[in-house]
Amino acid sequence: MRNISHALITKMVVFLIAVVCITGTVRAIINMEVNEVHLSSINQENYFESQAFADESYGVIAPLAELISQYKSEEHILSGKTLTEEDSRNIEENLFNDFLYSYKYNHDLNEAENRRIFKETHADEIQREKDKSMNAQVRDFYRLRSTLEAKEGIVYYASNGEQEFSNSIVNKKEQFESYGAYMLFEDYQQKLYPNEAKESHYFDNLPYVVDKLNPQSGVMYVAFTESFLQQKIKEWEKGKALATNLLNEFIVFLAVSILSFVYLIIVIGRKSFKDKVIHLNVIDKLYNDLNIAIVVSLTMMWIAMFIEVFRDMNILLTIPIFGIALLLILSLIKHMKNRTILSHTLIYRLLKKAFLAVKNIFDSGSIGVKTTLLVIGYPVVVAATFFMFPITIGLAVWFAMRKVKSFNRIKEGVEHIKNGDLQHRIDVDGKGELSGLAANINRITDGLKNSVDSEIKSERLKTELITNVSHDIRTPLTSIITYVDLLKIENDPEKIAEYIDVLDQKSKRLKHLTDDLFEAAKASSGSIPVQLERIDIVSLLTQGIGEMDEKIEASSLDFKLAYPTEKVYVKADGKLLWRSIENLFSNIFKYAQPTSRVYIDVEDLGNELLVTFKNISAYELNISVDELMERFKRGDESRSSQGSGLGLSIAESLIHIQHGKFLVQVDGDLFKAMIYLPKFSNE
Repeated sequence: MRNISHALITKMVVFLIAVVCITGTVRAIINMEVNEVHLSSINQENYFESQAFADESYGVIAPLAELISQYKSEEHILSGKTLTEEDSRNIEENLFNDFLYSYKYNHDLNEAENRRIFKETHADEIQREKDKSMNAQVRDFYRLRSTLEAKEGIVYYASNGEQEFSNSIVNKKEQFESYGAYMLFEDYQQKLYPNEAKESHYFDNLPYVVDKLNPQSGVMYVAFTESFLQQKIKEWEKGKALATNLLNEFIVFLAVSILSFVYLIIVIGRKSFKDKVIHLNVIDKLYNDLNIAIVVSLTMMWIAMFIEVFRDMNILLTIPIFGIALLLILSLIKHMKNRTILSHTLIYRLLKKAFLAVKNIFDSGSIGVKTTLLVIGYPVVVAATFFMFPITIGLAVWFAMRKVKSFNRIKEGVEHIKNGDLQHRIDVDGKGELSGLAANINRITDGLKNSVDSEIKSERLKTELITNVSHDIRTPLTSIITYVDLLKIENDPEKIAEYIDVLDQKSKRLKHLTDDLFEAAKASSGSIPVQLERIDIVSLLTQGIGEMDEKIEASSLDFKLAYPTEKVYVKADGKLLWRSIENLFSNIFKYAQPTSRVYIDVEDLGNELLVTFKNISAYELNISVDELMERFKRGDESRSSQGSGLGLSIAESLIHIQHGKFLVQVDGDLFKAMIYLPKFSNE
């Protein structure tokens, strides 16, 4: 079901159904308008309750009421009796307004005097305008008579006591009451027949029309012939059936259109109900504002076509227009789902680029550029937004106060740092010069703090170095002095030989310490000559493990070497690299847990090789990595081992002068040393 609901073919079928149904809905509305369908007739029982009957009735009653109450006759109109005081006043006022702004108006006189002069000098013009108005009424009088004379099947008689208007010889009330449908108005009374017409709300405005009649002399009778009624009833029933069909057609098409559109809204842009990503296609690359403009243009074009051709509207031309419009609307819906309805507009892109260009100039430019930008840009902004000038001024004040606040924050921060508070940070938002200045001051502070911390650490290391060196050298030296004193007083040859062996061991130990110290000094100073060449690191490790086979067997350690299948070479000094590796081996033999495994891994990282040594320590590693790397620092804090504590420091210095990196990690009792060396390039 999931695949079917979001399948492309399903979406296409529903899309076509939606286009056809939308077209059908619009077509039903057009047919209602073209055929002048009254939907209210659907719920009406007979013709006399309908709007059609009311329209026919008003079409006779309204002209008759206007003829007998206002116009009466041509002579009556030309006598000026149909012109009201208000009509005459409006004519005079219109002409006086023209006079008021002409050179004839005398500003030295008051308005009353000017109006008197106007009436005297423009009497003929005023009369001509009144004549024009009366002639227009005469034309309207004959138009109304022509309209009434054109009515067929409707019999009428109207009189105001002097003039009569009729289209037959029938002029008696009783004669009109003999017709199947009639309307009688006289003596403040009105009578409608049949009763269904009386109950129709479409005749609610009838009193306002007949109120124009003189209740004493005015009468108006209207009747409808049987043939007229039969014809109109048939037309009404046909119109009712058409209205019912068109309404049903409209409802069905509209319902299917809504369901199809809702379905498309749900599935558009997704491949399943669980799909959280909106998938856009080629048409979605069209900017949304251009999309809206095209939809509006298509709509306006269709409306223009509809007005021009109206009844001849070609449905085959309507479907493509609605199809394209719906496709573009669905594209807008996809952007709404993707939350790019605003950001994917041409106007937004242009404004954003302009804003970023100005912002980039303002953020990265010099003070001179920024000042020029403000001097030129601010008046332009003020001129463009003159209608909200207070807001523009407010924004300018806010911007200036923000910069002043940032400057004060920097000044206060510098004062703190000057007083020795190297922990203080200056926080300034944004990317302007002030924020850049604050960031640079923070970097200077960090540098000062690091220098102070480094100096403190250096002093501590010097103290510990002196202590450790003194301790490690004093131990064999004390033994040598003690045994020399014993030799002076000892006469037993066996004892003398034993003392000499001890002296030999202690002197060698002292020499080893001094050699390591000298080598560490040379390595850290970088004075050792380095000859970089191509070294097969795997062969070097394999050879080293072979040479130390006796020590490995004596320590009961199990060495595991892992390396790439292809040959790998590093750029290093063979002697110095081996000295570094030898120091690590020595460190393993001294501090590794007996009968444990030692892992040596060689990894190809692309531009460099990583050699990792991992072993389990025999001593509890309760010291940090930094402390392990210090000179004369040993893995056992009791300093009971025979190491000098310089092995790791020497290895680090030797790897460093070969352009490599030496790192140490401690995880519980797991000790891991890592050597990074650049690969040898054949180029």
